[in-house]
Amino acid sequence: MARFLKSREESDGKSPGSLIFIGDQKVDSANIRLIDYDPESLTDKELKDIHVTAHLKDTPSVTWININGLHDIDMVQDIGEVFELHPLVMEDILNTGQRPKLEYFDNYIFIVLKMVRFDKTTETIINEQLSMILGRHFLLTFQEQPREIFGPVRERIKKQMSRIRKTGTDYLAYALMDTVVDNYIYSIEILGEKIEDLEEDILSDPDTSVMEKINSFKREINYMRKSIRPAKDAIYRISRLDSEIIQEPTLPFLKDLEDLTSHATEAIDTYRDLLTDQLNIYNSVMANKMNDIMKVLTIFAAIFIPLTFIAGIYGTNFEYLPELKYKYSYFIFWAVMVTVAGALIVYFKRKNWF
Repeated sequence: MARFLKSREESDGKSPGSLIFIGDQKVDSANIRLIDYDPESLTDKELKDIHVTAHLKDTPSVTWININGLHDIDMVQDIGEVFELHPLVMEDILNTGQRPKLEYFDNYIFIVLKMVRFDKTTETIINEQLSMILGRHFLLTFQEQPREIFGPVRERIKKQMSRIRKTGTDYLAYALMDTVVDNYIYSIEILGEKIEDLEEDILSDPDTSVMEKINSFKREINYMRKSIRPAKDAIYRISRLDSEIIQEPTLPFLKDLEDLTSHATEAIDTYRDLLTDQLNIYNSVMANKMNDIMKVLTIFAAIFIPLTFIAGIYGTNFEYLPELKYKYSYFIFWAVMVTVAGALIVYFKRKNWF
């Protein structure tokens, strides 16, 4: 399956809003985790039935429901019914090839982001979709598989005196998005170090393996860029959204998050340009290397052309060739050859041709 686009063959001809899972199943069974808290109390448990949370969507406490695994269409449909989600929103949640975006509805905000990480073993970018439904008192998050990326956020929630326990769902959504963006920058840094290390290889010993690395890293940078640039637009929009769901104290944090996303996109563009420059340097180095080879071959050819001419004359079959029967003719012949070759080498040296 192509990395940049997910196959939509199963959804061909279906009506808009049809619930069809598009992507790869990454867990055996989907699970639901509920974290409900306020400044004084905290509930953290696994759920079997989403309907038991119906009363929580209107309570003053912050309700965070995280779903791992998107292949269970019936479960996603039940969640949509409990929280009154639009059919097109549920369709987008099940489509793991969705573009990062933000959509605003009357009672909630729908956010799609991509979580990326750099696999050091394969030196490739792994991309997973994160969908968020942000309501006034609840936050739904949909992940393709369990990830520890949000572990630090859960640890902060467990601390009763932490800022996150005293704020609403908008700050919780910010904390999750901030973690995703921090992971962008971390992945870019790892990939960037490998890209910068390529320059030494290009200048010292360029070969086909260096060319393959340049092309591979360029492909990974473009793959990451496809996820991060739209995320910047989504975060820009939510930081300027006029909605009662986003509280005034959270806006400075969202604007700071926007700056971090801009930093990530600028770093992506910088390394993308650097790879293009490295490719040009590689081609220039290889061209210079080829020129040096051609120069040496040309010099050898220039030296041996007059020697071949002399040897051709000396090797003819004329009976009365001068000095043909002279005792020292062979040595004289070699002396002439060496003198001519030496004179050409000295001439080329003075011209700085090698």
